[in-house]
Amino acid sequence: MGRKKWVVSEFDKDLCAEISQQYGVSPFAALIAVSKGITDEGDLDDFFSEEPVYLSDPYELPDMEKAVFRIRKALSENEKIAVFGDYDADGVTSTALLYIYLKNCGADVVYYIPDRNGEGYGMNCAAIESISEQGVKLIVTVDNGISAFEEAQRIKQLGMELVVTDHHRAGEDLPEACAVVDPFRLDYICDGFREWAGVGVVYKLIEALEEDDENSLLDEYSDLVAIGTIGDVVNLRSENRQFVKSGVAKINESPRVGIEALKAVAGFSEKEMTSTSVAFSICPRINAAGRMGSALESLELLLCDDPLEAERLAQSINGANLSRQATETEILKQAIELVESSERLKYSRVLVVEGENWHTGVIGIVAARMVERYSKPCIIVSIQPDGTAKGSGRSIPGFSLYDALKSCEQHLTQYGGHTLAAGLSLEADMIEKFTDAINDYARRNGDVFPELTIDCKLNPKYLNLELLDALKALEPFGAGNKQPVFGLYNMYLEKVEGVSNSKHSRLILSRNGATLSAMKFGVSPEALDFKAGDTVDVAVSIDKNVYMGTTRLSVTARDIRFSALKENSVIESVLLYEKIRRNEKVDSLSAVKALPTREITARVYKTLRKYPVWKWSSESLDYRIGDDGERYCAVMIALDVLEELQLIERKNNGIKLINTDRKTDLESSEIIRAIREMI
Repeated sequence: MGRKKWVVSEFDKDLCAEISQQYGVSPFAALIAVSKGITDEGDLDDFFSEEPVYLSDPYELPDMEKAVFRIRKALSENEKIAVFGDYDADGVTSTALLYIYLKNCGADVVYYIPDRNGEGYGMNCAAIESISEQGVKLIVTVDNGISAFEEAQRIKQLGMELVVTDHHRAGEDLPEACAVVDPFRLDYICDGFREWAGVGVVYKLIEALEEDDENSLLDEYSDLVAIGTIGDVVNLRSENRQFVKSGVAKINESPRVGIEALKAVAGFSEKEMTSTSVAFSICPRINAAGRMGSALESLELLLCDDPLEAERLAQSINGANLSRQATETEILKQAIELVESSERLKYSRVLVVEGENWHTGVIGIVAARMVERYSKPCIIVSIQPDGTAKGSGRSIPGFSLYDALKSCEQHLTQYGGHTLAAGLSLEADMIEKFTDAINDYARRNGDVFPELTIDCKLNPKYLNLELLDALKALEPFGAGNKQPVFGLYNMYLEKVEGVSNSKHSRLILSRNGATLSAMKFGVSPEALDFKAGDTVDVAVSIDKNVYMGTTRLSVTARDIRFSALKENSVIESVLLYEKIRRNEKVDSLSAVKALPTREITARVYKTLRKYPVWKWSSESLDYRIGDDGERYCAVMIALDVLEELQLIERKNNGIKLINTDRKTDLESSEIIRAIREMI
């Protein structure tokens, strides 16, 4: 896992006490709220008031009155309506939501979701022509359509009409339609909430169409709205918070037949779901159908009333998810191998990794995994047989991927997205120029490093079920309201145990008489940098685990670091090391810091000699030679020097000493010579 900078939130203790008293919540819940910046009255009411959040007037959205008029006309005249959706969790639930509602209104309605691999995102003229042949008179888009200019013209030519509902950013021009309902239209002035997912905008449309008690609508549809809202990772504040809170309750208490079947294959038949478990179990499976095959299976599952058919569809979707995981794992493995085999690529500011015919449905997930591993923005590019290429990127706060792509648009045929995630298309022979251009932009933008927010430092003795109960007031957790992370400092690592055939690690930690168990998922004990006897800082989140009627606290280690290493020194060393490896000039003082002395090189060599193969990180090596992080860059350079002088060899499984009787002179190293020239 890549290194992150820990940022501990600050809070006003007096304000925490005041909020606790005013809202009748646990002092600890008040503390976490303040640490997250939830301090003004509106936000506090949103989180702690027992009254439901007031849902805004749907008619405040642009063109809502026009959309309602046109859809009601279609209903009254029995015109055939097509709901045009998208293949991700937001698009599928948006399609299901509007289709079910219109069906309940007695509408003659069909749906259409484009194929991810064959058609791509959004509307296309071939699909529109197919819809026209079915006798459709009105197309209503959900979670797409704001940029469908050519398609809107084709709809008009074929004698149909269009209503757009979307939540993506709009440009100055809008598609020609009866109505364009999008809270991010540039001509829409909004002082209130507007950050709905596509499914949230559809729900506002249904509110306007129904003009009924909003609570009864939530009772009916909140499960679909919640899944789409969580799946699209929009801000869980205000109305979204209400949607998810109501929806998760419905998923637990009275789920639809299809959702119940999906819960079963995800292992949640007898377990209570939270927004977090929906995000990691339900949403990925809905997405998997669209990524690996057809999103229609996910849609049909949400519409299904037959338990046997629902079970069949859920099993098929679960199979698609397993296939997605296997494909993702293989591409990730290949991408890592490409990075590790190329110094130019490995030490670049933005990783642009290309492969032949990589599955475009999973390259975005692979990019996210690479960001986690290398602590820098990453774009995974799949080269197609026709000489074109498609890419998907993920970034870190402080580096806008959208702005970076915009700066390189002369090398691209298409791009879009936002700050932390984006997609692009280009000709395969332009990949190298694009890579150079985006890295040049990153150089001019300045160094950035990923951060991990620690909501508060905590004494381990306070990690208990009472604390977990106190945090319930802050649920649901998600984007804009992440699950609290606690910092446990100077913990003694007593034992590391393998779990599930050593796919995961269980850490037994203690301090001042308090002992706890924490899980580090996805890392085997052999691959873990930390050993029994180390003193570590651990960033943890907590949840509950119910087994055979007994509720226990579940602690997950989100990040671990050596307590003795100075974090700022380590981060500065990483950035300095990469500059040197890119052959960039550094100042004299930095060069002195990077230069490995004979003593440091000897300590590195002697430590490596203790192991048949060194399998762990260079940061772990720095700790084990007794450094505090100040000379970490010099330690990494020392490894490069030892390799240059053929005293060690690096392989995929680690670092191994080369047996030799010859004497070597460190000053003969070209690496050391180059650094000395900078001093």
